[in-house]
Amino acid sequence: MRTYLVLAAAMGFMTLSTVRSDAMDALKVGDAAPEFSAKDDTGADWKSSDHVGKKAIVVYFYPANMTGGCTKQACKFRDDFSKLKELNIEVVGVSGDNVESHKLFKKAHDLNFTLLADTEGNVAKAFGVPSTPGEKTLTFEVDGKNEQFTRLVTTKRWTFVIGPDGKLVYVNTSVNPTTDSEEVAKAVRNLKKNS
Repeated sequence: MRTYLVLAAAMGFMTLSTVRSDAMDALKVGDAAPEFSAKDDTGADWKSSDHVGKKAIVVYFYPANMTGGCTKQACKFRDDFSKLKELNIEVVGVSGDNVESHKLFKKAHDLNFTLLADTEGNVAKAFGVPSTPGEKTLTFEVDGKNEQFTRLVTTKRWTFVIGPDGKLVYVNTSVNPTTDSEEVAKAVRNLKKNS
């Protein structure tokens, strides 16, 4: 019985340690943004090192293409694109959907920014964003034709802004998909005021 209690206590400690470790892995404002790369919606390699330092970079993680909240979020970034461009902001959406699904999502909603296929969850992991592996295929209509959308990883909806110096200037782990682009613009305006 004593052995069982010691083992149970040890397992409880390991569980608490894991929870603390996961929480500590999440990035916060002021941290250096991780370097990352993934395939973009054209199938080309997109590397953060080619973009960071030139503009403020919005890296927003979302669960899945074509779903309600994710579509609203993407369309708001699309609609606010010119305002964000005036603030020298580049927008990058990241999900576990594959390249073909991203192409179809962009086509269906006329999206005007880059989508990255984080099919192994490596980009999410680098930012500390919780994700769950598991392949899911859903069918949606695009231009009158049924198309299959494949997702290999499902991530939480978190948004980050990388400042020109490569450090995080904004982190949101409780994103409202309909106001995300406005919150990002506000954060960058504040950054410009204070610099």
